[in-house]
Amino acid sequence: MRKTGLVVLTLALGVFGIITTEMGVVGILPRISEELGVAPSTAGWLVGVFALVVATTGPFMTLLASRIPRKTVLATSLAVFALSNAVYALTDRFEVMFLFRVVPAVFHPVFFSVALTAAARLVPAQRATRAATTVFAGVTVGFAFGVPLTSYLAEHLSLAAAFWFGAGVNLLALLGVLALFPSMPSEERLSYGSQLRILRRPRLWLAVLAVVSVFAAMFSVYGYFAEYLEQVTRLNGSQVGAALMAFGIVMVAGNLLFGRLLERAPIRTVTAFPVLYVIVYAVVYAVGPWTVPMALGVLLWGAVHSGGLVVTQSWLARDAQDAPEFGNSLFISFSNLGITLGSAAGGFVVSSLGTHRLPWAGAAFALAALAAVLLRRRLGSATPPQRPEAATPAATGRPATATSATTAGH
Repeated sequence: MRKTGLVVLTLALGVFGIITTEMGVVGILPRISEELGVAPSTAGWLVGVFALVVATTGPFMTLLASRIPRKTVLATSLAVFALSNAVYALTDRFEVMFLFRVVPAVFHPVFFSVALTAAARLVPAQRATRAATTVFAGVTVGFAFGVPLTSYLAEHLSLAAAFWFGAGVNLLALLGVLALFPSMPSEERLSYGSQLRILRRPRLWLAVLAVVSVFAAMFSVYGYFAEYLEQVTRLNGSQVGAALMAFGIVMVAGNLLFGRLLERAPIRTVTAFPVLYVIVYAVVYAVGPWTVPMALGVLLWGAVHSGGLVVTQSWLARDAQDAPEFGNSLFISFSNLGITLGSAAGGFVVSSLGTHRLPWAGAAFALAALAAVLLRRRLGSATPPQRPEAATPAATGRPATATSATTAGH
């Protein structure tokens, strides 16, 4: 059991390294633009192309990798991320850096999908949701510490040092996987057709719509976090940095809290989440111009924000129990689509209505998510047929409470 816990933590470390690689460039784009001699708008494509590749290739790459042993998939993905960071540190050509943003992005959803499923399979059924939540903690810790530390290293040491940090984290996770991860076979050798068959389910697409809407609600405002605090709350750069750090730290606690709530009442938790976000944005809008109330608002915002990851993954997983890794890849892809839509909507609100009205966009997406969740609940709680050997939570990799508590929240 102790070794299993170390394996789950190793997967969380891998997630931390991947998130640091994906999002760490956000804070160092000006340095990249300066040192590689490209326009800021061109450097911005290093962020956009990553999300675009994840959104468009995720399900297909996960499907192709479904026949490969899980340890091989995880180790290869981490090796690619470590190598890509090393290339960032060594190259002085933007074209090379751009190419090595595309390559790891292809492996990003594969690693996440396999890590989430493997974590749930490695523990007893009643602890499956907690294991998935621990893996997701790597995301929140990445936002809380990985991204700010990358910026700090680039600012106080060098751009290369920031990238070597990312390479080191991914290499450490790779060594952990090689040393600790069991020789787990691929997910029951499911045929491609049996995995694709889940796409025929209307309830699955309502769950997907909820995922897209929740992530759009989250990132339509979070994507302009610094802009909001500078323009509305009138904080300076160092104060915004401190707020970002506090936001990320609270995210870690919020992630664990929502994991516990999902174990006890999954349906109620999923249904309540969009409502909580509407309340959060109402608070942020109301207290935005005042420093001290907004500081408290940031803490509340961070605690709720973190729940979007584990809540939406759990919700979609209920309708992909017989193809969990493919279902997780859909989650990764469509959550990135939600980030793209939310960022675009937030940009439109900022330019046309003003920064202070930014929470309106998030609240609108949250209400759309609530509608999708309620419609999905109206379709009932039927569980897709499974083969006998795939019927247990540990085998499917789904959250332990996904079916046993399906009716608990009604």
